[in-house]
Amino acid sequence: MKATIEHTDTFGHELNYCWVNRASIECDGLSDSQIVRRLKKAIGINGLKARKTIDCGDYIQYKLDGLFQAFIITFEY
Repeated sequence: MKATIEHTDTFGHELNYCWVNRASIECDGLSDSQIVRRLKKAIGINGLKARKTIDCGDYIQYKLDGLFQAFIITFEY
């Protein structure tokens, strides 16, 4: 299984995509929290706190505390 992260800015609490950082990892056998930590590290935001705002099955969206930025994690099976 492959997990992909897209980190971007927000405008009006919605994803804006004025700029975007992307990364992917292989995540077989990892828990959700391990996947999130590894993906955040891959794009260089591992020290920032984030809170989950959407979990609809196809993707998980997190917003970074104190910043107008968010990231989405999608999974490819």
